[in-house]
Amino acid sequence: MKQTKKEFIKELLAKLTLREKIGQMTQLNGRYFCETEAELTGPFEKLGISAKDLAMIGSVLYLSSAEEAIAVQSKHLEDDPNHIPMLIMMDVIHGYRTIFPIPLAMGASFDPDLMEQCSQMAAKEASASGVHVTFTPMVDYVRDARWGRVMETMGEDTLLNSRMGAAQVKGFQGDGYGRPGSLATCVKHFAAYGGAEAGRDYNMVEISERLLREYYLPAYKACLDAGAPMLMPSFNSMNGVPSTANSFLMNQVLRGEWGFDGVVISDYWAIKELISQGVAKDNREAALKAMKCGCDVEMASTYYLNELEKLVRDGVVSEAEIDRSVERILSLKWDCGLFEDPYQGASSEKEVECQLTKENRAIAETAAEKCAVLLKNDGVLPFSKQVKKIALIGPFAESRSIIGNWRANGKDEEAVSVADGVRNLLPGAEIAVVQGCSAELDQFDEGEFPAAIDAAKNADVVILCVGEQQDYSGEGKSRVDLKLPGVQEKLCEAVCAVNPNTAVLLFNGRPLVLTGLHKCAPAILEMWFPGTEGGNAAAKLLFGDANPCGVIPMSFPKSVGQCPIYYNHPSTGRPKKAGDDDVFQPFHSNYIDCGNLPLYPFGYGLSYSSFRYESMELDTHELTKDGQIKVTVKIANQSDRDGEKAVQLYFHDPVASSVRPVQSLLDFKKVLIPAGKTAKVEFTITEPQLRYYDADCSYHSDPGDFDLFVGYADHPELKDSFRLLD
Repeated sequence: MKQTKKEFIKELLAKLTLREKIGQMTQLNGRYFCETEAELTGPFEKLGISAKDLAMIGSVLYLSSAEEAIAVQSKHLEDDPNHIPMLIMMDVIHGYRTIFPIPLAMGASFDPDLMEQCSQMAAKEASASGVHVTFTPMVDYVRDARWGRVMETMGEDTLLNSRMGAAQVKGFQGDGYGRPGSLATCVKHFAAYGGAEAGRDYNMVEISERLLREYYLPAYKACLDAGAPMLMPSFNSMNGVPSTANSFLMNQVLRGEWGFDGVVISDYWAIKELISQGVAKDNREAALKAMKCGCDVEMASTYYLNELEKLVRDGVVSEAEIDRSVERILSLKWDCGLFEDPYQGASSEKEVECQLTKENRAIAETAAEKCAVLLKNDGVLPFSKQVKKIALIGPFAESRSIIGNWRANGKDEEAVSVADGVRNLLPGAEIAVVQGCSAELDQFDEGEFPAAIDAAKNADVVILCVGEQQDYSGEGKSRVDLKLPGVQEKLCEAVCAVNPNTAVLLFNGRPLVLTGLHKCAPAILEMWFPGTEGGNAAAKLLFGDANPCGVIPMSFPKSVGQCPIYYNHPSTGRPKKAGDDDVFQPFHSNYIDCGNLPLYPFGYGLSYSSFRYESMELDTHELTKDGQIKVTVKIANQSDRDGEKAVQLYFHDPVASSVRPVQSLLDFKKVLIPAGKTAKVEFTITEPQLRYYDADCSYHSDPGDFDLFVGYADHPELKDSFRLLD
């Protein structure tokens, strides 16, 4: 009779020595398994381990191919006396070999189904190369564009973050992560990593428990509820305690309130960093604090391997505590199917069959099209496909470095540039390409300006390709100046002045300050970092073969001085009166030199279609605690072009026991509306959607009146109200 998982793990655990158990709790970089012992003498000494210790290591990260994964796993199974397979993990963030748009861009799609499809594609590609676990979704709630890792989030709204993160879990894991073509997911970074002070990576977070529970925690919980079996604590300290050693987060909330019994893995060197953060005096105390907060696996450093045995011998840590962590790790390995097939079908042949295929490129192209946001259009776009002369100007005109940071095994050289895309779409057009200037932060050479201006003067249409380099956003890439790097804005002003048929294409991993560009450019199309097929998608959008339908997932400030800026800000006692946002109003909550509102707000995005909200009807205006209200919104496409629309429903609680946001996203749906047709979109409102955490962290709703509107942040199209009954 076949053993059950529980029986198998109990029997295996009984065979393991204490050191072998601790080995299961250790993860090392793939280099330690791919280089020779002679090459690793120095690194081994630094870590305090020997080549013999590798035989008991439980997991590895960053192997680059099926061949490497199979070789490392085979060698490990030969050397490990218990023949326990290693888990192979990797940051598969927005694609593996075929790269789809960065997560912030995917947030702009407002399309969880699209996110699920892209994640499923990435899982198949990564699984073929031997990966078992991906360190995603990252659902860190964020309000400050200075932080480089905004590119990995889905933006500034909790509901959007939750739904898109859950869609990633579903896409990567499919019907079960214990089969080829799927990956287990690891939710990160728990918690409030996106709240780093001043947007500086790894910086402290000071946050009230009320704010934490209402805005930052829900997306992590949504991903765990969707079935994610792993979680990673964040680097930052929160209210003075680093997350890896934060008992409130890890023991009270995660293990206690949420009942999570999956695997917790530290971030890279995070246990080691407890010393530099000043909460552990030495290696022993760092290992002890992380262990006592339920961290099952140590990533990259070896404090567990070097300290836990002594802590058990000294009676500070019980072997039962070690066993609980190892049981979770072995359970994950069982669920990943590794005890039946340690390779999970990985092979070099399968890599060729399923990676960077025509079908995968098509998915990536569709995603890039649906994530693009049309920020401005003075009637310039779409360009006619009959144009004869096209000027492609800017540092990203021919660049293939537009796939974004955290690109796994994606290669820039395999990406489609804007120039490639335009040539593919319009092979008969005469195309002049001029770089014009650099996109580097410290480069201000205007030597190519004359050539760029001449090309613009002689062209029927101009495509200006500007932005920030893909390695300027991501981990450790915080910025204090969010303007276009170098002299790119000056180049745009010069080119737009000589040719009014100019459209700007933006490539960036965060909201930028585009106030000057907005004034001079006739059209602006935000492409983010669109992935492998970015150039083809850009060309189809510019020339009308695709219709922009993305919307802003994170506010674009008018000035960096507005940061952090977010749509769901709380009411103040002296709110600025309605009117011209740039006019200063004395003794009101505003700036004397800038408006309060962002340049481009959350939920904003233009289209080549023309949409009009016709009506919003509620089937009742009274909501009981166990009842519901059905909201029916009719929206017409008054153009001759099919288009997709992100229909957004917002609410406001005018009177509550704690100050509430001026607006909150209640629900959203992405709908395709054929030309000349009217769509009917239905939403359901229930009492739990109106709950919030008050000053005492009590979670409840307040009876009374609620305002309701459809549109986008700060721009209601239709309004109504309803009453929640006591």
